[in-house]
Amino acid sequence: MTWLAEFWGYADALVEPATLSDSPKLAQLHAASFHSGWSEEEFADLLSQRNTLVHRLRMGRRIIGFIASRFGADEAEILSVAVASGYRGRGLSRELLLTHLGHLAGRGVAKVFLEVEENNQPARRLYQRSGFEIVGRRERYYRQPDGEQLNALIMRRDLS
Repeated sequence: MTWLAEFWGYADALVEPATLSDSPKLAQLHAASFHSGWSEEEFADLLSQRNTLVHRLRMGRRIIGFIASRFGADEAEILSVAVASGYRGRGLSRELLLTHLGHLAGRGVAKVFLEVEENNQPARRLYQRSGFEIVGRRERYYRQPDGEQLNALIMRRDLS
């Protein structure tokens, strides 16, 4: 199932399942979005697992975002979400997230968890506006390239 973003003038934005051949582009997007990017091999491994779900956000022929999660029983953990910097702040990440959550619910997932860096206000707003609530905190969980350690918030959303 694909999603057509008709608002914001992005009629050609599609959310669709990622494929193994997307691994290089997903790794590139991840590296541009996070201090410690995942490799093409890590994405290929992720896409090969039966207990993972990865969607890409495509604009025409160009992949501009993705979301990846791992699930088991009736729970899932969102592992990563990224949207290319030139497309942020336009509502595309929210629709990517909500579409992904719909697919997880369709697989019987009732609860979804994620971790987000405490100071990442854009991501926190995205998750809170999408129904996630803070349920915990991990002190000094993320390590920055300069050695600074940042806290992580654990968030949850019930899909049932």
